[in-house]
Amino acid sequence: MVLVLVLSMLAFDVSCTQAFLENGNRIKSRTFLSPEFIMGPGSVESKTYYDIDFPRGHIALKSFNAEVVDQAGNPVPLFETYFHHWLVGKYYEHRPSDRNFTRNSGLCQGQILGQYFGLGSETRKTATDIPDPFGIEIGNPAEIPEGYQEKWYLDVHAIETRGVEDRLGCIECRCDLYNVTNDEDGNPIKPDYKGGLQCCYGETRSVIPVEIFTLDVTDTGKRLHGLTGISPENGCQVEYAVESCTATNAAGNGCVDIKRNNLTMPTGGYVIYAVAHQHVGGIGSTLYGQDGNIICTSKPIYGNGNEAGNEDGYIVGMSTCYPEPGSVKITAGENLTLESNYNSTNNHTGVMGLFYLHIAKQAPHMTFSHPPVQMHESIKGTTYAWSIVVFIGLAVTIAVAVHSWLKEKERRWLQPSS
Repeated sequence: MVLVLVLSMLAFDVSCTQAFLENGNRIKSRTFLSPEFIMGPGSVESKTYYDIDFPRGHIALKSFNAEVVDQAGNPVPLFETYFHHWLVGKYYEHRPSDRNFTRNSGLCQGQILGQYFGLGSETRKTATDIPDPFGIEIGNPAEIPEGYQEKWYLDVHAIETRGVEDRLGCIECRCDLYNVTNDEDGNPIKPDYKGGLQCCYGETRSVIPVEIFTLDVTDTGKRLHGLTGISPENGCQVEYAVESCTATNAAGNGCVDIKRNNLTMPTGGYVIYAVAHQHVGGIGSTLYGQDGNIICTSKPIYGNGNEAGNEDGYIVGMSTCYPEPGSVKITAGENLTLESNYNSTNNHTGVMGLFYLHIAKQAPHMTFSHPPVQMHESIKGTTYAWSIVVFIGLAVTIAVAVHSWLKEKERRWLQPSS
């Protein structure tokens, strides 16, 4: 989804007389767009864009409004993309490494709250008109240091709340939902700080809930009314036996016991994590989609030592699958095939063929630190990427400056009377 934050301004040329202003002359409009940024459910965008397209010349702004729209021009609701705030500020630049930031006339220290314009979720229904004959002067050559240019920056703080577990907690930047202990600069967050900007800076992500599915290769598919325990006629049997292979089987499949079962998923979503559970003798398990492609293959890791965690002959781990979020989708009602393989050189009793799946209704656009082992290669011939490409647009109605320098009487008119 392409989003645009449209910032609308009204302005007039400060060289205009009151008659010009009253007649509505020298009023023009333009639209500016910022660079794109990508968001996914639960993600946070907190970024400053420098040297944005902005009205040039010696003008006075009369209003500054905003709207968030998608690529079709439709307003984007706050319950999907919550705009915590947008800020527009001014600085003078000699070169990128030499910037002098200016600020409004407020009382805060340094550059704290130094923006010239900025609102948040209240943007759409907040009036910003400045009554005549007043205006916010920008582009005054007398105020720009010699050798510098006046430039503007845009700061955007947006929170994507589709599919999150606690929407209010996310937009209030509760630290426990973002799972952070350090602020954006790497400084530890104080224990009594429960939520705010320190916890939801750029690249952080609010919690997106997952459903946990435990699949059993012994599941009969039957559910007898009133029976919840294990019986031969009722559902998951949990365990099974592996008979030793005969000479004929050994020649045919190398003494591998293959147990398969078809399972129907009641709900769908995106696979975030998958792993199998097997006992000694297990040689791997694979979950297939209805299209026959591999969702995940999980193989046992056998120990070969005497120390804890590496016990010889025991399964001490299973390989896991972390597909790129959004790349592996299971649909509601999809028929999956679960396959559990054991070495059948010897008999095995009480073995298991379980498979754990973590599925999210929404998938953020992100890269996990864990490499995927095997994943669904295709779902209905396509890959789904749930990301949001966002543009910030500046729609500006301005007056083009005609004169570079003000006459003395015009400068007196702009200044407040004593």
